[in-house]
Amino acid sequence: MKNRTNVRWLTQLALLAAILLVMNYTPLGYLQIGPLSASLLTVPVAIGAMTMDPLAGAILGGIFGATSFIQMVEGKSAMGAALFGVNPFGAFVVSFVARVLMGLCAALIFNALHKAMPKKEKLCCVIGAICTPVLNTVFFMGFLVLFFYNCDYVQNLAQTLGATNSFMFIVLLVGVQAVIEWLICGVVASAVTVPVRKYLKLN
Repeated sequence: MKNRTNVRWLTQLALLAAILLVMNYTPLGYLQIGPLSASLLTVPVAIGAMTMDPLAGAILGGIFGATSFIQMVEGKSAMGAALFGVNPFGAFVVSFVARVLMGLCAALIFNALHKAMPKKEKLCCVIGAICTPVLNTVFFMGFLVLFFYNCDYVQNLAQTLGATNSFMFIVLLVGVQAVIEWLICGVVASAVTVPVRKYLKLN
C-alpha cells in the first residue's frame, strides 16, 4: 500500500510538473500586463498543494520559480533582466524562493482550513485556490521591495506610476494583474481540485 501511494504521489507530481513546464514555454502560462506578467502557473501549484501535501506544493512552487529565474537570466522580460543586472541573489530570492514559499504555505493553509471545516471541502478548495496567487503576489512583491525598492529601475518605475511609498508602489504595480491571477486561479484550480480530491478518496 505504501509503495502504491508513493507511486501515485510521484505520478501526480510528475504530471503537474509537466503541465507547469508546458505552460511556461507556451503562451498558456502568462498574460503580459504592463511591466509585469500575470502568471497562470499558480494554477497547477494550487492543485498540487491541495490534492497532495506541503512538500509537493513546495516542489511545484520551486519548478515555477526556477522557470521564472531562468527567464530573468535569459532577459526575456525587461523587468526581470533589470533586476538580475542589479542584484542576481535578490533576483533569485524574488523569483525562486518566493514561489517555494507560495506552494508550501498554500498547502499548509488549505490543510488548516480543511481540518477546521472538514464538511465544507468545496469552500476550502476555493479559498485555497485563491490563497495561492495571493501568496505569490505577497511574497514576490515583498521580496521585490526588500531587495530592489531603492534601485534606480524600481524608483523610476515608482515615479512613472506616481507612487510615493513602497505600499502604494505595490498596489499600483500589481493591482489589475493580481486580480486577474486571483480570479483565474480561484476558478480553475478549485474546479479541478474538487473532483480530483473526490476521486483520490474513492481510490
